[in-house]
Amino acid sequence: MVPQPTGAPAPDPSGTRPPGRTQARTALPEQLGEREFARWLTARLAEFLGRSADDIDPRTPFAEYGLDSVAALSLYGDIEDEFALYLEPTVAWDHPTVEALARCLADAYAHSGGRPGPAGPAEV
Repeated sequence: MVPQPTGAPAPDPSGTRPPGRTQARTALPEQLGEREFARWLTARLAEFLGRSADDIDPRTPFAEYGLDSVAALSLYGDIEDEFALYLEPTVAWDHPTVEALARCLADAYAHSGGRPGPAGPAEV
């Protein structure tokens, strides 16, 4: 497990969402690409770290930001909730940067025909 950086909130292992976060999916644009996924991932990582999104480098590995296995699983759950993309739970470790994970999510979304759904894990 990677230690949390100073000032970063600890992930909530209970699976509950922090105040102000909603379980419902937001309205998605017609087509999602790497850019949209990268923006969303950057915002999620910034929220987790308590930093500005401007401080997140899309090529820096998540582990260098202190993303541990619990936080990675939380991110996986957020991806399911937000985009209805059902990937392997190890997706954040297999694609360890915002840039790599955004590419993976865009590919999975494109392979779903732009209509992700509850059909189970997508092949990545």
